[in-house]
Amino acid sequence: MAKNLPLAVLSALAHARSRDGDVILEVIGAVLQEMRQTDPDTAEYFFDFLELTLGKTPAGKKWKDIMSFVSYFPGRGTVRETAYLEGEAKGKAKGGGKGILLVLEVRGISVPDDVRERITTCTDLDRIDTWLERSRTVACAEDLFAGDPESVPSDPEQG
Repeated sequence: MAKNLPLAVLSALAHARSRDGDVILEVIGAVLQEMRQTDPDTAEYFFDFLELTLGKTPAGKKWKDIMSFVSYFPGRGTVRETAYLEGEAKGKAKGGGKGILLVLEVRGISVPDDVRERITTCTDLDRIDTWLERSRTVACAEDLFAGDPESVPSDPEQG
C-alpha cells in the first residue's frame, strides 16, 4: 500500500462494503500515520479524501474512528475541521466574554459570580455579541440577559 498509495485508496473505496474493508482502512491509516512524518501534505490529503468519499457509510464511520485531525478540504465538515472550528468558536466566545467583563468593569458595574460564570461559559457567539452590545448601556450586570430564553421564568405561577 505504501508503494502505491493512490491505488490503495481506490481499493479502500472499492472494498468499502466488503468484509475486508475495515482491514484495508486500518492498514491505510497506519501507512498515512507514518507518511505524516515524511510527506504530511500528501498524508493529510488522503486522510481527508477518504473521509469525504466514504461519507456517512459504515466504512466512513470506521475511517472516522481511525483518524481525527484538521481538514485539507475546508467547508466539508470533516472530523478534523469540525474540531478545529469548535475550538476556534470557543476561543472567540472566551475572548468575547472577557470583553464583556472588561466593559462592565470599566463602567464600574459589579459582576456577581453567577453572572460571571454564565458569561465565561457561554459558547454561543451570537449571544456573546448581544451581551457585548448590551454591556455598554446596562445598569446592572443581570440586565445583560434581559429577553434571553434562560431569563424567562419556567414556573407558570411566576408569570
